[in-house]
Amino acid sequence: MGSKVIIAGGGIGGLATALTLNQIGVDCVVFEAVEEMKPLGVGINLQPNAVRELFDLGFTAEDLDAVGVPAQEWALVGLNGNDIYSEERGTFAGYRWPQYAVHRGKFHMLLWNTFIERAGRDAVHLGARVTGYAQDDRGVTASVTRKDGTVDEVRGSLLIGADGIHSQVRAQMHPDQPPINWGGALMWRGTTMAKPIRTGSSFVGLGTHEHRMVIYPISQPDPETGLAEINWIAEMTLKDTEGWEKSGWFRPVEVDAFVDHFAPFTYDWLDVPAMLRGADVAYENPMIDRDPIPTWRDGRVALMGDAAHAMYPTGSNGASQAVIDARVMGAKMVSEGVSEAALLAYDETLCGPISEVILRNRGAGPFGLLNMVEERCGGEFGNIDDVIPEAERREFMAKYQAAAGFARDALNGAAPTIDPGARVAEVTAAE
Repeated sequence: MGSKVIIAGGGIGGLATALTLNQIGVDCVVFEAVEEMKPLGVGINLQPNAVRELFDLGFTAEDLDAVGVPAQEWALVGLNGNDIYSEERGTFAGYRWPQYAVHRGKFHMLLWNTFIERAGRDAVHLGARVTGYAQDDRGVTASVTRKDGTVDEVRGSLLIGADGIHSQVRAQMHPDQPPINWGGALMWRGTTMAKPIRTGSSFVGLGTHEHRMVIYPISQPDPETGLAEINWIAEMTLKDTEGWEKSGWFRPVEVDAFVDHFAPFTYDWLDVPAMLRGADVAYENPMIDRDPIPTWRDGRVALMGDAAHAMYPTGSNGASQAVIDARVMGAKMVSEGVSEAALLAYDETLCGPISEVILRNRGAGPFGLLNMVEERCGGEFGNIDDVIPEAERREFMAKYQAAAGFARDALNGAAPTIDPGARVAEVTAAE
């Protein structure tokens, strides 16, 4: 196992990295803390830049159709139900690749099953968490703690910290980092079988910055009933956060505990309280992130995904960026070998720009238009052009798309991140 790349974490980012390394001919091993992989979570979005990379990894539209649905529209709606902004998405907007709204757990399992098929079951160790590391000029030694408390020392050429917002690899790399940041926003998340609204595959943000809903389907409608699995996120910013935990959780909660906050969100085209009450289960968690750090690299160790850039989900690009991280890292290994130089090039390419996205998302990301509407008219209006001219709305969104790496023309014209068939010429072996 000495020459293998060690990956701490078997989430979306860790598995995207593992699949990429497998594709370019680099042996790797994944250590994941959970003892059994299960399809957990609700809806997430995969932007066209990430879908491009997934297709280059060998996934097909049929694969993604099995875990989600191509997104057709992204729209913001004011408190009284009138449109603020809408645009087509994915291939509907002229991208060469679709945008997908997927069930996070089903997508995760698609990555898991594909990696196991390609690399073998021995390439993943469950019930094993990387809890520390040491390194020298020849490689990295990772401390791997098992569920029974035993600790193994595992030698590898590089260590990739893909172990999430509570990353222990990051904690060692940046021991003086501030605690997790929570701005007081609570999210209640769930899914309901209901009829899709607007185009039938629309992502809709409704309300104000401090009191809003996000709604989009993550399955095709049933041919007989017309019902699809609708993912929803209900958000409120608390005025008083005293007594609330701030470290993060994802716990079941009864809909009755929060539905009254959204009682006014009732329109002729959508009854939000009824949709919430139709959910099988709902989860409560805080909207949290971490402050940007100056580097994602420490010698032969690098961070990626939420371990590197946990961000508010306001831009719908957290999972997408994890996929991009994996592919950029792989591209640097193709050009620089399995080496410190590859991790340095990866860090120099992404750390600075994505740190800016963290801060943009903290400032509401593309939902910043809701802030502008609230400031100018209190969230209710007749004609949005009287509040924010169309040119100003489109300029705002174009700036976010460029910062997040999925501006259409730039993406359509970009060369592949990793050329088809590219392989790492030489692996720098560890002792």
